[in-house]
Amino acid sequence: DLRMIIGFDAKRANANFTGLGNYSRFMVDTMATYGNEHKYRMYIPKRCKNASYDSLLKHKNVASILPRTFLMKSCKALWRTFFIKRGLLQDGVQLYHGLSNELPMGLHRTGIRSVVTIHDLIFLRYPQYYHWLDRKIYNYKFRYACRKANRIVAVSECTKRDIVKFYGISPDKIDVVYQGCDPVFAKPVAAGEKERVRQAYGLPDHFILSVGTIEERKNLLLAVKAIERLGDVHLVAVGKCTPYAEKVKAYVEAHGLSNRVHIIHNLKFGDLPVLYHLATAFVYPSRFEGFGIPIVEALSAGVPVIAATGSCLEEAGGPHSIYVGPDDVAGMTDAMKRVMSDEKLRHEMIEQGKEYVVRFDPKRLADEMNAVYLKCFDDNASGEERFVQTSSNMRKKISRYLPFL
Repeated sequence: DLRMIIGFDAKRANANFTGLGNYSRFMVDTMATYGNEHKYRMYIPKRCKNASYDSLLKHKNVASILPRTFLMKSCKALWRTFFIKRGLLQDGVQLYHGLSNELPMGLHRTGIRSVVTIHDLIFLRYPQYYHWLDRKIYNYKFRYACRKANRIVAVSECTKRDIVKFYGISPDKIDVVYQGCDPVFAKPVAAGEKERVRQAYGLPDHFILSVGTIEERKNLLLAVKAIERLGDVHLVAVGKCTPYAEKVKAYVEAHGLSNRVHIIHNLKFGDLPVLYHLATAFVYPSRFEGFGIPIVEALSAGVPVIAATGSCLEEAGGPHSIYVGPDDVAGMTDAMKRVMSDEKLRHEMIEQGKEYVVRFDPKRLADEMNAVYLKCFDDNASGEERFVQTSSNMRKKISRYLPFL
């Protein structure tokens, strides 16, 4: 029975409350639950108050590790990028998983095997949405991680194609492992709880929901312009405010839509599943995504999905969801009209959606990720054989490396 000590770059699991944080927490929880033969170590540069992160420590095979010395606590970024290797070796870590696009420099020279998850390369496809310095940093870190990792995990086939295209990486080195969502989204919600949330945010009886940071790439204006063409249809948009959100609000006010477009910036996370269960339909008009987890959340909650073509959203939403071009206002209007008025269509989309999201079942995803981990030790020998050889070699190397790390 193959048992490993696996290290996670858990900075965003602790410090980030949205996309990369959700992915990191989901993956740790999933692996600790269904890959419980292994031990897991979450490495974080500093401790942030985060109940979701703390709940991961309920697993007996999971521990949280901070920089050990005063110097490293004072130089958190340097610790995470360069000096973490010493701690990994001391802790007996055999495999390190960079959950958010990067790996420590020089990790490949320690004998520790590595996996990096690449979420998207949107900064290369749509550079206009990013500051030039951020693009330079992302490009260096992502390219380095892709080249040095033993295996790369892409969160979608779309992201895998981009890694091959932009970085020239062999597709044989890349495995697609999807992300699931918190099981709470699939759980039924009591009528009283629905009414509490409806009143707390002043929501109408029927509405189309959109979830995600309100930024230009997410393209919320397409949904707003479609709503404008429909009679008494409401749109509820949940997400962090950006300058683009002000642009959306200005359009809403200028076109007399203030009573039908509801923008919520301060939603409590515990209320989000309830909001999905209140929605009549879900819309995700983003121009480009690495995967599109809100679509999986919507399908899990039994909500019909309308999304944009052009990236990976068809992978997240499946063949039964409706897709329109990201600039097709007439197409979006028609899709919304159909879903809101055709009860038979709605029922079919809900039932087929629940069947489709089975492929994002945590147990299945854990098995797929565990297979990726084993491949890291598979150099012309079975994963198990190579693991034993590598573990023995690492013990010999530790004393050699520690003085220099």
